[in-house]
Amino acid sequence: MEGFDCHPIPVELTAEHGTRGHLSRLIWTQWRLPKLYRQLHQNLLFSPIPEAPIASRCRYVITVHDLIPLRFPHRRSPLTLYFRHWVPLVVRQAEHVICNSEATAADVHQFFDVPCDRITAIPLAYDREHFQYLDLPEQPYFLYIGRPDPHKNLARLIAAFAQIAKHTDTELRIVGSTDPRYTPELELLATERGVGDRVKFLSYVPYAELPTLLNQAIALVFPSLWEGFGLPVLEAMACGTPVITSNLASLPEVAGDAAILVDPTSEAALAAAMQNLAQDSPLRSQLRTAGLHRAQQFSWERTGQETADLLAQFA
Repeated sequence: MEGFDCHPIPVELTAEHGTRGHLSRLIWTQWRLPKLYRQLHQNLLFSPIPEAPIASRCRYVITVHDLIPLRFPHRRSPLTLYFRHWVPLVVRQAEHVICNSEATAADVHQFFDVPCDRITAIPLAYDREHFQYLDLPEQPYFLYIGRPDPHKNLARLIAAFAQIAKHTDTELRIVGSTDPRYTPELELLATERGVGDRVKFLSYVPYAELPTLLNQAIALVFPSLWEGFGLPVLEAMACGTPVITSNLASLPEVAGDAAILVDPTSEAALAAAMQNLAQDSPLRSQLRTAGLHRAQQFSWERTGQETADLLAQFA
């Protein structure tokens, strides 16, 4: 980032190293990072996650991506405890907080009582070289991309698909790494609803294959109950894929008027939207055009420039 010094953290502190990596990073952040800050004679630290030294005189700006562990807490989850007891300390000491969306900004204000003038929403973007319209033949399947966590609302999605399966010759393809806590229950639900052979759990799909999957789908269906941003929606629109998504949280901010927004708590609303898209080719064409136009409003250049401009106010 021009005008700022960037110093990568040691590789063993990244999320790829699991719980050990997270704990090592927290320790490094509290003890080693303040020393580095002083050695470099800096007066501002930017952390793209809600982690920063709290027992030092470091000035910092952080990014909060979402507060889903607080909106959907798990009593014994380390992540919920972390967001409930540690993140508030970091957020309240920050010079400023960047959020991915106005919805997350509102959450930071609500959960942590941070004044609104200390929070700025800067939207994310997508890989324009990767997610593009490919003009491939459409295939009869709806697509979901993401984790199977309960707040992703896949149980209602499967139930809604079961309602339309008898009227349409379609499949539902669920892409995302399986989770032994949730995936078996979802597979059982599909079987109980009589669509076990038409709901395909594809597990992890390589990044290189996602544009083709998106381009050939009838639509991406993303009925999440809450998102900090909702990147699959933006990536789908960039591929010209019609989108059905929730009318909650950040998702309307991303989709604008280029998607069908539904109440994600209503199986009937989800089913009706899927039924309409499956049977209405002109509507799919209209959403394809609108989505491609909408996606062009998001770019990493814009995200980076807005972030740099904000940091310059505090440097």
